[in-house]
Amino acid sequence: MSTLSRQPHPSGPPPAAARPGRAAGSGPGADAAVELLLIGDDPADAFLVENALADSGLDVRLTVAPDLDGARGRLTRRTRCILVDLSAPGIDRIEALRDVIALSGSTAVVVLTTQDDQDLGVRAVATGAADHLVKQDVDGPLLARAIRYAIERKRAEDTERRLVEARILGRENARLERGLLPVPLIDDRVLRHHTRYRPGRRRALLGGDFYDTVQTGDGTVHLMIGDVCGHGPDEAALGVQLRMAWRTLVLAGHTGDQLLATLDTVLGHERRSEEIFTTLCQVTVAPSRRTARMHLAGHPAPLLFREGPDGAVDVAALPDYAHGPALGLVPGAEWPTTDVDLGEAWSLMLYTDGLIEGRVGAGPDRLGSDGLVRLARAARERGATGRALIDALVAEVEELNGDALTDDLAVLLLSHRVTSA
Repeated sequence: MSTLSRQPHPSGPPPAAARPGRAAGSGPGADAAVELLLIGDDPADAFLVENALADSGLDVRLTVAPDLDGARGRLTRRTRCILVDLSAPGIDRIEALRDVIALSGSTAVVVLTTQDDQDLGVRAVATGAADHLVKQDVDGPLLARAIRYAIERKRAEDTERRLVEARILGRENARLERGLLPVPLIDDRVLRHHTRYRPGRRRALLGGDFYDTVQTGDGTVHLMIGDVCGHGPDEAALGVQLRMAWRTLVLAGHTGDQLLATLDTVLGHERRSEEIFTTLCQVTVAPSRRTARMHLAGHPAPLLFREGPDGAVDVAALPDYAHGPALGLVPGAEWPTTDVDLGEAWSLMLYTDGLIEGRVGAGPDRLGSDGLVRLARAARERGATGRALIDALVAEVEELNGDALTDDLAVLLLSHRVTSA
């Protein structure tokens, strides 16, 4: 059943009326009706199409436009198929079809021709139409089948195009990731390094979170993770600049409070606004691998997993009482040092606040560092380590949040294992 909606024509048969009881947009199944646009200036063709569809079993809502200009005003996102009458003489019909296809976007296009123009129908399909029909041979089932086929073919083409775009985007992202995300500089067979990085913005490669790991010539291992406030491309670019500056400073021999002060100066010069600040956690692991020094600049303290002689694992957040301000907030700030006893077998997990700011259920409560410790302890009791531990925590945090997290997220896990003599 179909309904017709078009402007009155000055000559020819009067506009076809909607069948009784089925006004456009009302009645059972109206919401599922196929939106169809006919482009043609012959009222007889509109009458033919509507009568054919009326007995086809296809629920159609038909709109008629006399020409391309009229079609621009009637084509909507709900339009599923465009019927184009190419039988009018005296025009470049293939060029007119190209204009319709350019207008159609993701809408399928079916061409109507006369018996004398069947070659035109073949050329129309080669130009981009999904199908062509000879008007004199059109009946309801044939027209309904052509419309269904055209819609499904267009949907399949759009799906394939999106898959190709996703493959291309994936390859480009992989190339960019290799250049922008850091490769850890570690040369110690008893250390294991795992990371997880995900920007909050859809289809973005990088967010404002950043991290790095560098081992210097004396055997010291330097870890860092940071978070530029904001989620746009400018914040992502600033995060890359700060990471590269941090690595350069570490390799040049800078450490601790002095390094953070220099990085604070770099941030002041590179940020686009004085309101931009950056939180950062920095940990320096001694060559003995038994102690570390930590500096916090407005950032959550890492988790420490310590394994006892009996194999039991203790999980706790490192103390954050020696906390300095975020970078970019306080001129001349200082960042106190916290000394950490790591023990013999341990793992340090540095993370950004995207991991702990998700909600716990439908209420207003956030997970927080204490909640993360509980999740981490349970995951370790199940035997999760390394990358599996990170993945398990991220999955559980997302489940508690009810959906994927929208904030940028970065996790860095460095583990020290005991080797037999």
